[in-house]
Amino acid sequence: MLATDALLLSALLLAVVPPAPPQAAFEAEWRDWHAKRLAGLQKPQGWLALSGLHWLKDGGNRLPGHPGLFTVAAGKVTLTAAVGDGWTLGGAPATSRVLASDRDGKPDRISVGSRTAQVIDRSGKLALRVWDAESPVRKGFTGIDTFPPDPRWRMVARWEAYAAPRIVEVPSVVGIPTREQAPGRAWFTLDGKAYALEPTLDGDALFFVFKDKTAPRETYGAGRFLSTPLPGNGQVVLDFNRAYNPPCVFSPYATCPLPLPQNVLPIRIDAGEKNWGNH
Repeated sequence: MLATDALLLSALLLAVVPPAPPQAAFEAEWRDWHAKRLAGLQKPQGWLALSGLHWLKDGGNRLPGHPGLFTVAAGKVTLTAAVGDGWTLGGAPATSRVLASDRDGKPDRISVGSRTAQVIDRSGKLALRVWDAESPVRKGFTGIDTFPPDPRWRMVARWEAYAAPRIVEVPSVVGIPTREQAPGRAWFTLDGKAYALEPTLDGDALFFVFKDKTAPRETYGAGRFLSTPLPGNGQVVLDFNRAYNPPCVFSPYATCPLPLPQNVLPIRIDAGEKNWGNH
């Protein structure tokens, strides 16, 4: 086992799983979570403001409605623009610059008017992602329907850690899979039957993409997301009340992951966010 794998497994074992809060506290915590979730969506560069996704080819790319030239060479994107084109980075004019992508989590975000853009990297395929703070979707957003919060759907699952994280290919709505690390499986019981979900690692958290029998009529047909703290003492909390919609619910310009086959559940999870819009 690699040293990094050993450190990861140690972190999984040492984390502490908090007990379930009393009913009133449970509902208050959920309302706070839900309010923060909606606030995040409505940020000027939140998913509601996503307004464009332009896949780039090798060589020069001129994008309709976006000034300047975006040149792809050796896996990098260089912006070449005039001062009058209006692109800025950190408040200063951006005229000739190699744009850091989101590959390492620190992308350059350039702005012009109400729009902000960055380069995204999906398994080596590069695109320019664009947000518009004046997006009609953002401006007209009124919230998301949810199932009523219910402590029944906050489950303490048994964590089955793998000897070392395994590499899985996670499919996506744009047809480009990504390679992620899956550290184990979370086993939970519903109505006397056991079910398992396999998450991937997302920094210091577990990230679940799952689909259940509420889809597609009540919840988004492609599935929902759930993020949890790392397991502790062989357990992980699955609070399905905090299951949330992927960005693809709000915009056709997202690159959402899809559930692994083993994460398509043959049961209803009557908790979390419901579908939104015309999906």
